[in-house]
Amino acid sequence: MFEHSYMDLKINHKSKLPLHIQVEELLRNLVSQPEYQNGAFLPKEVELANRLGVSRNTIRQAANKLEYEGLLVRKKGVGTKVVRNHLSTSLHDWQSFTKEMSKRGIVTSNLLLTLENVKAGEKIAAFFNIAPGTSVCKLSKLKGVDGEPIVYFESYFHPRITLTENDDLNRPLYQLLSEKFGIVVVRSSEHISALMAGKVAKKLQVDPKSPILFRERFVYDPGDRPVEYNVGYYRSDKFTYSIEIRSEA
Repeated sequence: MFEHSYMDLKINHKSKLPLHIQVEELLRNLVSQPEYQNGAFLPKEVELANRLGVSRNTIRQAANKLEYEGLLVRKKGVGTKVVRNHLSTSLHDWQSFTKEMSKRGIVTSNLLLTLENVKAGEKIAAFFNIAPGTSVCKLSKLKGVDGEPIVYFESYFHPRITLTENDDLNRPLYQLLSEKFGIVVVRSSEHISALMAGKVAKKLQVDPKSPILFRERFVYDPGDRPVEYNVGYYRSDKFTYSIEIRSEA
């Protein structure tokens, strides 16, 4: 099975689809194979590059995306493996928090809103495929209901997206991106975990040791280009994150 799945890997060099996106899709299919789910190491970069007829940088760019989505783990001098016991699912009809709450008849407001330019750290730079230290827009929002905070968001945008104080930042975010930049978001990869409130406790008006829900989101456009890296800190006593998964059987 291992040899068969590996030898089936092929790239269409005549396709208009960028090579790194083709490689990414091949890797996604490869890591879904039982042998990799059970702990086998992926082929080395140089082996994949030679097999597919692409550069090692193309392989690395595709693998970086899966690594930062939490699907792969790489250890220097050891190799690359699939993250064990990893649950990955697409959330149905995901959208901006404001729009989602509005559909449920809940009126939210921005209790705090700031826009600034910051230098991209290594994680954000790798996701956007830019050099660390590149300036990116950061939008922070503390959202609440009836004046009480519920969730604190931080959004970082690809350098091609330049928001300003003149933009109506109170509008639903993805509506703003669509109308100002012509950018439509179609896919997100999400990680959800539990944390202690810590540094965001004051904003959320909870004890620093209180449990909160942490959600990390990687957002893409129709060309599978990265658009936004977003983190959300939700008060667990005020918010439940629901996921609906349908069986394909």
